[in-house]
Amino acid sequence: MNNPAKPLLSTEEKDPQKATGTQTLLRGLALLECVAQGISDVKGIAAHLGTPRSTTHRMLNSLVAEGYLHHVPYGGYSLGFRLIYLGAKASEQRPLGALARPYLEGLAAQTGDTVHLGTREENRVFYLDKIAGTKGLEMRSRVGHRMPLASTGVGKALMLGLAPEAWKPLYDEAVAEKVKAGEPVLLPPWQQYLADMQHYRAQGWVLDLEENELGIRCVAAPIRDISGAVVAAVSVASAVPYIPKERLLALGPTVLAVTQHISEKLGLEKKPS
Repeated sequence: MNNPAKPLLSTEEKDPQKATGTQTLLRGLALLECVAQGISDVKGIAAHLGTPRSTTHRMLNSLVAEGYLHHVPYGGYSLGFRLIYLGAKASEQRPLGALARPYLEGLAAQTGDTVHLGTREENRVFYLDKIAGTKGLEMRSRVGHRMPLASTGVGKALMLGLAPEAWKPLYDEAVAEKVKAGEPVLLPPWQQYLADMQHYRAQGWVLDLEENELGIRCVAAPIRDISGAVVAAVSVASAVPYIPKERLLALGPTVLAVTQHISEKLGLEKKPS
């Protein structure tokens, strides 16, 4: 007669001590999340976690002792120096280019157009990455190249992170550079440029309508870090025949969605759907 099969044991049943340790760890992480959200007193944290105040107090004391929390008498709890250190290390270990690359490749495959990733270096855009499109087009941009912020799609997306008062000097510098090089100024008059930028800031993404290079259009959107600051931008670019105005406008929300995904990887809080 066959022996009845023994029921499989869960991890908790196999090793109750391990399960308790896991629960304690998760509870401690949840506590840190509470403090990060501004819940800073024992009573509020205990209520949020559903734990007894005595247990909550013990966890708080342990986290303070290890430097993960800071306690101000009668002022509550705040995040400690250890978390600042770990946050800085996390940023160092997740370089932007490597983190963004899969998203850039996906966008290039989806559109068939050239995709750029750039950051700001003073008054210029620095191209960190470029994935060529499938149409065999040649563009000025290349990895390591620098161009004026105000005359490029990536640059204008980066400018969305600046105060509007900073836009005019950048515009003037881009115009002066074209004049000095003996090239035609492709930017619209300042008042039109300003109105366009204000519109772009409201919608979250920008257009480059042959303002940097004749025959080339692009749409771009900013990447933001955990604080909401603009730290980079992504663009999709192509020649005018391949990217008429209607398609350009349709691509805007697509590029914005990609940059929002990258921003979330950098720690930006996900927007409610």
